[in-house]
Amino acid sequence: MKKFAIALLALGLSMTQVGCEKFLDVAPPYTQDADNFFNTPVDYERALIGAYDLLQGSFMSTWIGEIASDNSIAGGESVTDSEGLHEIDAMSHDAVNDDLRKVFRWNYAGITRVNYIMEHKDKLDFQGKDEILGQARFLRAFYYFELVKFFGDVPLIVDKRLGSSEATLYDRAPASEVYAQIESDLSFAVSTLDWTAAEKGRITKGAALSLLGKVYLYQDKFDLAAATFKQVIDQNQYKLIADYKKMFTVANEGHSETVFDVEYSGAEGGSYGCMICLEGNASPGFQGIRQYNGPVYGDGNSYNLPTQNLYDAFAANDPRRDASILDIDDFISKQANPSAITYAKGGGGHTGFYNNKYIKKQGEIGLPDNDLTSPVNYKVIRYADVLLMAAEANARKAGADEALARTYLNQVRTRAGLANSSASGQALVEAIWAERRLELSGEGHRFFDLVRTGQAKDAIDGFVVGKHELFPIPQVEIDLAGGKWIQNPNY
Repeated sequence: MKKFAIALLALGLSMTQVGCEKFLDVAPPYTQDADNFFNTPVDYERALIGAYDLLQGSFMSTWIGEIASDNSIAGGESVTDSEGLHEIDAMSHDAVNDDLRKVFRWNYAGITRVNYIMEHKDKLDFQGKDEILGQARFLRAFYYFELVKFFGDVPLIVDKRLGSSEATLYDRAPASEVYAQIESDLSFAVSTLDWTAAEKGRITKGAALSLLGKVYLYQDKFDLAAATFKQVIDQNQYKLIADYKKMFTVANEGHSETVFDVEYSGAEGGSYGCMICLEGNASPGFQGIRQYNGPVYGDGNSYNLPTQNLYDAFAANDPRRDASILDIDDFISKQANPSAITYAKGGGGHTGFYNNKYIKKQGEIGLPDNDLTSPVNYKVIRYADVLLMAAEANARKAGADEALARTYLNQVRTRAGLANSSASGQALVEAIWAERRLELSGEGHRFFDLVRTGQAKDAIDGFVVGKHELFPIPQVEIDLAGGKWIQNPNY
């Protein structure tokens, strides 16, 4: 928030033109700075919007969560186009990778904006402040959760901003300490937020509980996870929508299955020079069909292409297969005039499949450059995910409640028109994991699910046990911190 001179962390967070001034215009300009701000409730709200703004970078985490797994390949124009994604795809990535650095920098930028609010949380009292702080602390928990998933131990800075000299004094905190802070922030959010929000896209109690349950699940705290998800489910605030094909459409945004999503707009432009400045979702354009000319879809960049392995994992009668994965040649063959439809194959790889959840479609196209300005929201947590996480927690906790686990699992299967599962024991756990892949494919969860459940070594080509469970800390960040951080193992 450059008009307020908010210092970003000197942990390589030298964000260029963060571009949030459109949310935080001050009149007259340059009359307020970081230390004489927070004089009215509106100032707190403006700062909170700035903290929300970094959610728009979620597309990078989503891409990596699929490309690093067995669900998709990097694709694109060539193997040197977005080279960092191709390295991740091949499990040849190292500490010099621009895409991993974006994950590191963007999430710390979000944390810094929350810390700015928390540093001044006692400056002014007003009605509704606890709700603002609850939303802010959820956002900090979300950003730290992204970091600990990717990098493990990371510097833990809470409730203050740092100058460049101070930043060099911080070591990487153990992941257990980072998780403890995440749990604390989410517990506060749960205690202060309501089940409904006055404005679409705001954090709610249900979102905070769902993310807290997920955080417990990632730490194998299955009893706590099961109890937390039960609060969400028993509230009856959410339900599965009947038609899976309508899950990700702009026309059906805010449906009953949405627990937490990132709001995007197609009404503002953007550029490749500042990907974190975009107000639109970059995923649909990047994942669109290269040089496509035909009905339904728009042209795109052919990134993040689903694999044959993923396509074959679906039963032929599972409606989620075609709703999730576009078989381009099959689609063209079924059109009225197939010979008139054309597209190109990218030099970065071609599988014949495209991510049908987040893909550029006619009628959902934003302003130029429309590869960058899709209005399609990203579903960070939806109710089917909650049900499957609850199923796993109940199946894996001490004194497993397999009947309840099957109930949650079969709700998801029933929506897909599939027969109920009667599995038990380890077979039940594995059935839940398999269902997660099918239900949530293309949504960025697969790599992290494989790692946390110990399946990665068997599912991902080139995966090295003891190395690839984490991504490397970007080398430039280590250098900026004075070279004191120890790199993750085997990088």
